Amino acid sequence: MGVVLALDAGTTGVRTRAVFDDGRDSIASYREFPQYFPQPGWVEHDAEEIWSALVETMVEVAQKITEPIAAIGITNQRETVLAWSQRTGRPFGNAIVWQDRRTAPHCEELLPHLDLVRRTTGLVLDPYFSGTKASWLLQHHDTGSIDDVRIGTIDTWIVWKLSGGQSFVTDASNASRTMLFDITKMRWSEEMCALLGVPISTLAEVRPTSSRLGVTQDVTGVPNGIPISSVVGDQQAALFGQMCTEVGMAKNTYGTGSFVLFNVGSTCPQPTEGMLTTVAWDLGHGAPTYALEGSIFVTGAAVQWLRDGLGIITQSSEIGPLAASVPDSAGVYFVPAFTGLGSPWWDPYARGTIVGITRGTTRAHIARAVLDAMVFHTRDIIDAMTTAGGVSLKELRVDGGASVMSEMLQRQANELQVPVLRPTDHETTALGAAYLAGLAEGVWSSLDEVQQMWKLDLRCTPQEPSGNHPQWLRAVERAQHWASDTTNE
Repeated sequence: MGVVLALDAGTTGVRTRAVFDDGRDSIASYREFPQYFPQPGWVEHDAEEIWSALVETMVEVAQKITEPIAAIGITNQRETVLAWSQRTGRPFGNAIVWQDRRTAPHCEELLPHLDLVRRTTGLVLDPYFSGTKASWLLQHHDTGSIDDVRIGTIDTWIVWKLSGGQSFVTDASNASRTMLFDITKMRWSEEMCALLGVPISTLAEVRPTSSRLGVTQDVTGVPNGIPISSVVGDQQAALFGQMCTEVGMAKNTYGTGSFVLFNVGSTCPQPTEGMLTTVAWDLGHGAPTYALEGSIFVTGAAVQWLRDGLGIITQSSEIGPLAASVPDSAGVYFVPAFTGLGSPWWDPYARGTIVGITRGTTRAHIARAVLDAMVFHTRDIIDAMTTAGGVSLKELRVDGGASVMSEMLQRQANELQVPVLRPTDHETTALGAAYLAGLAEGVWSSLDEVQQMWKLDLRCTPQEPSGNHPQWLRAVERAQHWASDTTNE
């Protein structure tokens, strides 16, 4: 009963981690997979490539452990959606990634229904979410009989593949990101599905986040019969992995994007300006847990752009030392609105902007501006949460790839004026999925037992803020509304 496999299907790569109940070091394997950009503002994945990469990592980890696998937990990029044939198992074209902007005009057409969207789903009208993407897939692919069509987010695809096509399921943390799910009634919304033209019959059954969802079947290199015992959206998984299980606790994950989640308990709050209301998790006994969320679409992806697009760095790990080589950005501000701006502005027509460049600007100043953007945008989200929601933040727990940069975290504490805490295990997304699966199968007997797994690595106590936040907001103003539409940029 000592090991849980966590499958972490991210935006640019997939990872399998073996998480042990006694807290010993994990065993992990990672693979990147291709990104496709067929038109400006479009971002796609080949779902079969995601699956192949994931199986490779699962087999590699399974070969290195001797204990029986007690359960599999799955966490995933949330709003990415695909359609496939139940009969053949083949996708109808590529998956449309959460970063994709192609449905911005459709979202504008739906603006008269904004109140319904906010009240029912807790979301805003933005192409970020799955619903308009699913509608686009149905309109632009020859799917044949609608009875054969299956539409799902990446978690649903993975469970379907793992179970040999026997389990077509999702959970409320993922369903609540589709714009098709009623977060108060905890079921698919007939009204929203009709509005977006997505038949409920094409959508997966919604199960508790921590529960037996199926068992493995006919996966090469993976034993049959392993319980699949959790699916959870990546940001909610990180909230759970950070043990933010009490009201008022919050985390920020610095990944491909950055996502601030604030635990607000078992009562679904009223829509909050600039913020999303989402289901954090459903443990299957009593009411679900809700969270306020602020979304930054591009953080780690901006570091990849410096590496792959501009060639300013050759490895992502170089950005921290390069940015630290200068005392500040020398007046350079970077707004990473490559795919629009999320919270608290929600502007799909914003575009990436660098301002303040002079002849004295160096690659180090640009690197510093990229990290400063992570810090300032996180402050904007926390400010909006605390102002509109009437809540106060006592501390921020952080994780994700960029959380290794201690100097950046200190600047985050300075801007927020609250302590920033980093755990010893920075990759808490996979941990959250593992803990939820382990709870379902008795690997951990209680939530209290799981909470003992969280260990502090770094605590940043706030000092004087930089004073540059107003200038950052000026740069954001210049980035907004840049593209009049996504087809003529």
